[in-house]
Amino acid sequence: MTEVFAMIMGGGSSESLSVLTEVRSEPSVPFGGKFRLIDFPLSNCVNSAIFKVAVLTQYKPRSLNDHIGIGKPWDLDRATGGVRLLQPYRGGPYGDWQKGTADAVRRNLDFVEAQQEENVLILAGDHIYIMDYTPMMLQHANQNADITVAVRRVSPHETHRYGIVAVDSNSSIVEFQEKPKRSRDTLASMGIYIFRKQVLMDLLMENNYVDFGREVLPAMLAQRYGVYAYTYPGYWADVGTIQAYWEANMSLISETPPLDLYDPNWVVHTRSQERAPAKVGPNAEQVGGNLISNGARIYGAIERSVISPGVVVGNNAVVRDSIILNDTIIEDGAVIDRAIIDKRAVIGAGSVIGDGEDNTANQDYADVLNTGISLVGKGSFVPAQMSIGRNVVIHAFTTEKQYGRRKKVASGLSVGRNLR
Repeated sequence: MTEVFAMIMGGGSSESLSVLTEVRSEPSVPFGGKFRLIDFPLSNCVNSAIFKVAVLTQYKPRSLNDHIGIGKPWDLDRATGGVRLLQPYRGGPYGDWQKGTADAVRRNLDFVEAQQEENVLILAGDHIYIMDYTPMMLQHANQNADITVAVRRVSPHETHRYGIVAVDSNSSIVEFQEKPKRSRDTLASMGIYIFRKQVLMDLLMENNYVDFGREVLPAMLAQRYGVYAYTYPGYWADVGTIQAYWEANMSLISETPPLDLYDPNWVVHTRSQERAPAKVGPNAEQVGGNLISNGARIYGAIERSVISPGVVVGNNAVVRDSIILNDTIIEDGAVIDRAIIDKRAVIGAGSVIGDGEDNTANQDYADVLNTGISLVGKGSFVPAQMSIGRNVVIHAFTTEKQYGRRKKVASGLSVGRNLR
């Protein structure tokens, strides 16, 4: 097996995730009740016996730094190897802040050069999947590749979202298209690359490439490097939009979820707080399957929802088709329908989020918030008896004062930072 160390891109922001990335980077967004997005590539590394991992941070890194710490939950608190958080910086030969994935690695080439391994595994920090990297590493070594790109089949209707590759009978990549409007090929790049270390260093030192997908991969094809594809057959989700994030969470409560979080041979590790067991009150109701995390207390009704640690659902409250993040309090009689509520929010008694059938797209996020999902940001307050429509955004740390005298927020509006 080829020797490899990993570098995880942890510095991204995402307007498409709206309030979820107002206070944190995308890889530190909570997922599936008790996890964060970064847990999946970190766990995949250690479960694949890769114990030298660097995480490249930039955008609002505090939450991510706190979560990873010294890497103990992933057995990465090691004197040799382990996890390293590579912080961003200005100045030096590369000027201002990092501008993309390739540029982020370029600014850390001193770290890359210092590693004794001959290959570098480049990973995104914001994708949901369970993958053993060992077969990909073996293929990379056996084909003597300069770069191996993990790919998977996608629907022909989704090719516009991804970099699409064409391969020959030897799995050599012969063509690459970045987010084509139409494509006959349906093999999509997963943003997972294994580079021969010296090739990577030469490419980044001699050129001004900013992004691996848009620039480095096409350049390597044009210069006839050994560029190969490794086809991954399993579940993989890019949760870079609110709809994709909601769907990936909801898939966990299906009868046969595509992502198995209960496999004892492939544990997804995370940093967990010590909390009491989940409590379901005597009058509580559960309908249609739910995911309930430790420390949650349910006194009302929940239907097809993901409930994170420490959430309280009050008496006669209803949570339906929603994702409720850590320590949020839903007071008595409130109704949450098709919503995502960030951490430590308070939903006042008798209020309704997701009210009515008006599906007007959000005025600030029309392209990504148009399917009826409403959002409440971290630490926000929704007053009692408030009516919140569909595709509404309540920005992080919104206070009662910011609602003014209104008792209704119509579909498609925003409250808080961009109050209108």
